[in-house]
Amino acid sequence: MILPISCFGSPILRAKTKIVSFDQSTKDLIHNMWETMYNANGVGLAAPQVNKDLRLFIIDTSSFQDDNDFPNHIPLKEVFINPIIKKEEGERWEFNEGCLSIPDIREHVKRKSVIHIDFYDENFKLKSKKYTGINARVIQHEYDHLNGVLFIDKISVLKKRMINRKLKDITKGKFNTSYKIRLFK
Repeated sequence: MILPISCFGSPILRAKTKIVSFDQSTKDLIHNMWETMYNANGVGLAAPQVNKDLRLFIIDTSSFQDDNDFPNHIPLKEVFINPIIKKEEGERWEFNEGCLSIPDIREHVKRKSVIHIDFYDENFKLKSKKYTGINARVIQHEYDHLNGVLFIDKISVLKKRMINRKLKDITKGKFNTSYKIRLFK
């Protein structure tokens, strides 16, 4: 089932999330999140974006496979349940990020190039992995959602002022998307 995506201004996007317990409802939510993300042409989706205050996100970076900016990219499709980033390292690099919860806005964000993360997969098997490049970036972006942080929180004050009107328009529903959304009223 395709779920509506919560947009900027929704309190759930600023909330700290709760630990996920593994049961059938978690499996169902994961299935629905995959459908929702693919329907919206996203590369990642966190539970708060579908109005769930849970420590869960999914990513599929296969769309970067043919991108000339990432010639050595190895696609990653993964479910992250109760993740903990243990370490961020490497150089900070800038990339133009967007977010399904903040339609029509993209900004350059600096993030570390390497992360080490512990998480449970969709079978609730504990994993400890290292990710690099665009995979690390997408994971960091989605992980931020679990702590109430949005990519616009990582841009300069000047850039934030420049997009302030667009952000206000999003809270009023003045934007276009091809996917189902949820506005906070």
